[in-house]
This record gives sequence, structure tokens and C-alpha cells, in this order.
Amino acid sequence: MRDRKGGFGNFPNSNKQACPVEYTLDVIGGKWKGILLYHMLEEKKRFSDFRRICPAITQRMLTLQLRELEEDGVVHREVYQQVPPKVEYSLTEFGQSLKPIIMLMREWGLEYMEKRG
Repeated sequence: MRDRKGGFGNFPNSNKQACPVEYTLDVIGGKWKGILLYHMLEEKKRFSDFRRICPAITQRMLTLQLRELEEDGVVHREVYQQVPPKVEYSLTEFGQSLKPIIMLMREWGLEYMEKRG
């Protein structure tokens, strides 16, 4: 797991722990991670697939987001030894446990889109 930027669990002179939602949002929160995870639910994706799916994301940001998801144990990066190099991203078993959450987010988004017209 990667080093966290937030103050997870930092409550001096207290037995309190950080909110579990804070941990969850640190792993899947932000503008791009949920989208990337959603598109990996059913099949492996290559870097170029993500660039087509999310044309507004920069190459640097895509690399950073995938790297963080990999460091958090949610995404597996498979490098094939061939020319040109081939890299595929897929959800780990732990990453698959996010499927119900991602699908609920999808359903909520559809309802919200209908409500907003």
C-alpha cells in the first residue's frame, strides 16, 4: 500500500481512528479513478483503451491514477515481453470487491441524470 497524504488515524492523545469513508475515498475518489475502475469491471484494458475512453485525461494523470490503484492493491498491471511492449490493467481479487460499490454509483448516476433532465 502506498503512503497516504491525509492524516489517517492522526488523532493525538486520543483512541479515535479516521473515518473508514476517508480511507475508501482515498483509494477510489477523485475525478478519474471511479471511471477507470468501472471500465475494468468486465475486462482487461490497455493504456490506449483508457485514452480512448477518457480523452480528457492527460497521459501523466492516467499513469499516476493507475499507479496509485496498483499500489493500493486494487489494480494488477501485466507487462508482456514483446515488441512493441504490451501492458494490460485488470482488477485484482481485492479490486473486484469494489464492483458493488461502483455499480451502485452507476445506478445513482443514472437516476441523477434522469432527475436533472
